[in-house]
Amino acid sequence: MNIAIVGYGKMGKTIERLAKEKGHKIAVIFDKTPTHSELRDHNIDVAIEFSHPDAAFENLNVLLGSNIPTVCGTTGWLGKLDQIEQKVTQYNGSFLYASNFSLGVNLFFEIVQQTAQLMKDQDLYDLKLTEIHHTQKKDAPSGTAITIAEKIMQKTGFEHWSLDKKEGKKDIPIYALREPEVPGTHIVEYFSDIDSIELKHTANSRDGFALGAIKAAEYIYDKKGIFTMKDVLGI
Repeated sequence: MNIAIVGYGKMGKTIERLAKEKGHKIAVIFDKTPTHSELRDHNIDVAIEFSHPDAAFENLNVLLGSNIPTVCGTTGWLGKLDQIEQKVTQYNGSFLYASNFSLGVNLFFEIVQQTAQLMKDQDLYDLKLTEIHHTQKKDAPSGTAITIAEKIMQKTGFEHWSLDKKEGKKDIPIYALREPEVPGTHIVEYFSDIDSIELKHTANSRDGFALGAIKAAEYIYDKKGIFTMKDVLGI
């Protein structure tokens, strides 16, 4: 595939390295929002977008408006996701957003949801989520932590999540910590005065995220529609 990388931070550089190792060509790299004419100047099969929350929406509008299949891993902009999905439909395009592209994390989502089903009537236990990331991460809580909370809410009576505190009985508190050189750790804890049950996923490097994004690009580049990592992984 000929891949356009939009966003050239640590993730963009990791995607570049691993995509080349897998035999793909990097058609172009943009570290700012491209124009339609700049996109037309290159033979692009698919774009992978990892930028900043304040840039992602504009980037996606331009990419999808140029009818380029697009994989997006930027978090912190999801209040406008419905507008992007409308754009995909308008242009009969191809789009996949994921808060986390790691195979392990996507399996973790399924484990978390199954556990939530088991725990939903266990009133003895309270629940909290903790996410730990590197100090350069702009948004809090992480998109992955929000996805985890949403997975739990689908199976339980919880209705909201709240950052760094529990605001109500139906809230899931998410505690966001920032520490140097931490790719990403997510912990789901059910706890009581008697005991605790802890589910934990730890990323050891960015390679897992990048490989998942490349796998997503390989999946969508010749398809039309809106996809998720469950489609890519067949789970």
